[in-house]
Amino acid sequence: MSESTVRDKAATPGTPPRRARGLPGLATDAFLRRREATILLVALGLLIYFQTAKSVFLSHDNLVNVSQGTAPYAIIAVGEVFLLVSGEIDLSVGMVFALAPFLMHYMVDFSGVYPIIAIVLSVLAGALIGLGNGLVTVVLRVPSFVATLGSMFLVQGIMLTTSHAYPAQTPEAADGLAGWFGRAPWAELTWCLVIVVFFHLVLTRTRWGLHTVATGGNPLGAAEAGIRTGRIKIGNFMLTGALGAFAGILEAFRVGSIDPSSGGSNAMFFAVSAAVIGGTALAGGSGTVVGALLGALVLAEMQNGFNLIGISANPFNIILGSAIIISMVLNVHLARLRRAGRS
Repeated sequence: MSESTVRDKAATPGTPPRRARGLPGLATDAFLRRREATILLVALGLLIYFQTAKSVFLSHDNLVNVSQGTAPYAIIAVGEVFLLVSGEIDLSVGMVFALAPFLMHYMVDFSGVYPIIAIVLSVLAGALIGLGNGLVTVVLRVPSFVATLGSMFLVQGIMLTTSHAYPAQTPEAADGLAGWFGRAPWAELTWCLVIVVFFHLVLTRTRWGLHTVATGGNPLGAAEAGIRTGRIKIGNFMLTGALGAFAGILEAFRVGSIDPSSGGSNAMFFAVSAAVIGGTALAGGSGTVVGALLGALVLAEMQNGFNLIGISANPFNIILGSAIIISMVLNVHLARLRRAGRS
């Protein structure tokens, strides 16, 4: 009697012998346990569907359009992922997105500041707004939803008052930098990919990322373990503000103008939607930067694809809301499967 037959007979009566999983099966299981798996499959499915419906979908010019519809929201979503993972949210980042290009415009055209310095200072101003949000949330213990809702209206008021609600042109003195900061076809996507890769490594491979996850997953336990949870949250608020400001500057250079009604609130909602659809839990403690990028890509694919096949933009919010609900249900279900797979 062979050794394998002895093992099979020794198994529990009535239970079929366990079969060794082949390499393809193990690879499939490993892939499906990834938070990014579901949204990646959705992105590929949409790509195939829209390309079948309209062959122009994968043309060079349209791919540039899709990338430009993905990049700014994915950049903002990176910051929102860090905040959501640490148990907080920033509703004001969309208005920071709209305000930062005006700050650059004021500094270059009215104060004569060198364009690259104005860009850096505008991004730092976004981080400063994030610092204020963090201090109100952590020190004054105001829930981040309320704190950032208030700062959203505050920043919007500052932007509308200083600009008199009129659009402006991007500074002519900065035209030499425009190609690097959004005007070139793939500039926004290049910045986006660099930011996503860098902060994916920060979240998954560094102490700051580990402490961010611990802060959102078990705040009391993290504090008792010596993690400065307040500092982690404030830092992530600053990160979100800075990335929102930078995304706004990139988008202003791409369009060639600065508009106070450029959709700051939409930018925030799209970024949060991208993070949630991509697998980041609203309850905190888990999230993925790569998933946020894929979530932004799915939203851009849907907007662009619906436009190509002639579907009105009006039903888009219906689909977006359904996608958020479905993604949250899938996130909960997949989390259970991952816990079952580890047990």
